[in-house]
Amino acid sequence: MVVVELGQFERTVHILPPRDLHESGWRHRLHGSGLLASERTSPGGPEGQYPYIVWWSPLTGEIGRLGECGTNKCFFTINRTLYSHPSTQAFLFYGTDFNIESLPLPRREHHQWALFHEESPKNNYKLFHEPVITLFNHTATFSQYSQLPLTSQHLENLEVLTSQTYLVSLNQKNELRKTLAPVVYVQSDCDPPSDRDAYVSELMKHIRVDSYGQCLHNKDLPSHLRDSIAMEEQAFYQILAQYKFILAFENAVCDDYITEKLWRPLKLGVVPVYYGAPNVRQWLPSNSSAVVVNPDEPPEKLALYLKRLDEDDEEYATYLEWKLKREVSNLELVKELKERPWGVQDLTQENYIDVFECMVCSRVWENIDRQKKGLVPKTWQAEGNHLKCPLPRVFDFASGPRKRTSLRGIWTASYEQSKKEARALRHLAERNKNFTVEQYWKEVFTD
Repeated sequence: MVVVELGQFERTVHILPPRDLHESGWRHRLHGSGLLASERTSPGGPEGQYPYIVWWSPLTGEIGRLGECGTNKCFFTINRTLYSHPSTQAFLFYGTDFNIESLPLPRREHHQWALFHEESPKNNYKLFHEPVITLFNHTATFSQYSQLPLTSQHLENLEVLTSQTYLVSLNQKNELRKTLAPVVYVQSDCDPPSDRDAYVSELMKHIRVDSYGQCLHNKDLPSHLRDSIAMEEQAFYQILAQYKFILAFENAVCDDYITEKLWRPLKLGVVPVYYGAPNVRQWLPSNSSAVVVNPDEPPEKLALYLKRLDEDDEEYATYLEWKLKREVSNLELVKELKERPWGVQDLTQENYIDVFECMVCSRVWENIDRQKKGLVPKTWQAEGNHLKCPLPRVFDFASGPRKRTSLRGIWTASYEQSKKEARALRHLAERNKNFTVEQYWKEVFTD
């Protein structure tokens, strides 16, 4: 059962670019480089002139493109037949689509592997264990310990964070409390590894929560806002901004895995009640800007605290002081947003996919130049423990757990099995020859 369902998740195809690149920024990436059409689309690339870098699990959808990275140029392609070409230096993998059905093996001494994985760990748990992550020379993940960290990928800039565009005054919020619950929840991806719906279900027994999504649904959005693409609509933001608290629960628990679920309420001037990254305080704009859930304490205790804040304007206001003053006291967050080499929804900056490609391209050229000088090539390797994701937990409260769905019951077993999968994949990769799916699963269960 676990094997079958894991296989279904692993074969899910996600070839679209991240949300912030869907529109003009992505078109600019494809057509705004000033390259000749033949350079952008030729599957063979400029023969022998530039190193080839192959997207083994395609992300960009480009057949071929000559990319300029400062003074360096590399030919990026999805053409797997270039695997054995002498100019091929590196292979890029998109984490969600990384699977064992086809890998560029045998891996030659000069072949570098690079992982791009900005999405939820639930999409491919085996990547989060040391035997697999250390197969990669270069990484761009949500971890701050990645070689290209993407931790702040869902936050545009400091100006958006401190903006008061959607801010509703406390007096107005109190008036709106006559018809609205103090807390709002909006999720349609139900029963993920974080088991957030079980926690929220218990919480709802002790405090009113308006739930607009498919999960624990009890309140309807206006009809024009019910599609998932409306989540970034101004009208949707205005609805959320009326609430005092937003339940910002991630779908998985990992250090640095922080999504729009945290940043959205902060941008809107609503206090996030956050559950997800254990180290989230490292990323908050101030020490008093979010209520951080302790999963070891009962939801009833959290409900009592939220009720106290709801009834005490002075104490509640301390959570919005940073917003009203437009001051971010977390200097590490300020530094991250100012110094990261990529932008979010900003055509004046490179997007993080281009920066990832150029990081690999520059390192490939660094070794080419070292070899020309008779020096030993430099070796990079991902840190074995830089993706910190604990075993998914299942909440079972004294009043009785919710009925277990097939998904809710699978995550712990999936995680445990992914450890075996990681060891098996490492073992087979170290043999350095192609293997079949059957051989892989035999190795998993032999382990």
